[in-house]
This record gives sequence, structure tokens and C-alpha cells, in this order.
Amino acid sequence: MNFLVRALIMGLTFWFASLIFDDHFFIVDNGTVLGEIVVIVVVAALFTLVNMVVKPILQIISIPLYILTLGLFHLVINALMLMLTAWLTEATDWGIRLEGGFWWAVWIALIIAVINALITGIVPGRQTR
Repeated sequence: MNFLVRALIMGLTFWFASLIFDDHFFIVDNGTVLGEIVVIVVVAALFTLVNMVVKPILQIISIPLYILTLGLFHLVINALMLMLTAWLTEATDWGIRLEGGFWWAVWIALIIAVINALITGIVPGRQTR
């Protein structure tokens, strides 16, 4: 259930980010509203899966860079995960497309992190005692 909630929150975040960065971050679909929703959900699930599998490995490898940059390297890791997800979906007729290179991916990753934090703060979750 946690994966599904994370994927839905990430899908909403991708949709908001595509509205903000309409020149550099695209959601490619077949042109219908239902098609866009399906693509957003599938890409968000893929991004969540990439974050669950690849991101921890990169975080462990880059511990010295996290320490050196006081945690700001996390934005670079998020941008790389976004670029990896875009690369995985580029071979298809659907998915996300990033235009403008690495630095635009960093800006988009920053906005996605902020929007994701806001949405996660609003959505009720498990309460720890």
C-alpha cells in the first residue's frame, strides 16, 4: 500500500511540475485526458521504483559528497533519478521528456521535491507514537 500511495503522490507532483516547467518537462501521451492520467500513473510508479532500487545504491556510494556539500548533493541524486526515468521512457511514445540538460533537471528535481513535501504533508499517513 505504501508503494501505491507514494506513486500516486509522485504522479500528482509530476503533473504539477509539468504545468510549471512546460518548456522543459513534458508528459508525452496520446492526447486524451485518460491517456495522460495513465501515463502519469505509470511514469510515477516507474520513478518510485527507480527511487526504491537505484537511489539507495547511489546514496551509499556518494556519502562523501553528501558530507562535503552538507546534503545538497541530494538534489543532484534526485536530478539523476529524474533523468534516468526520462531515459527509460524515451524509447516509447509515452512518458516524460526533459529538455535543456542537467541543470534544468536539477531545477525540476528541486521543484518536485518541494511539491512532493507539501503534498506528503497534506496527505494523512501512519502516525508514529
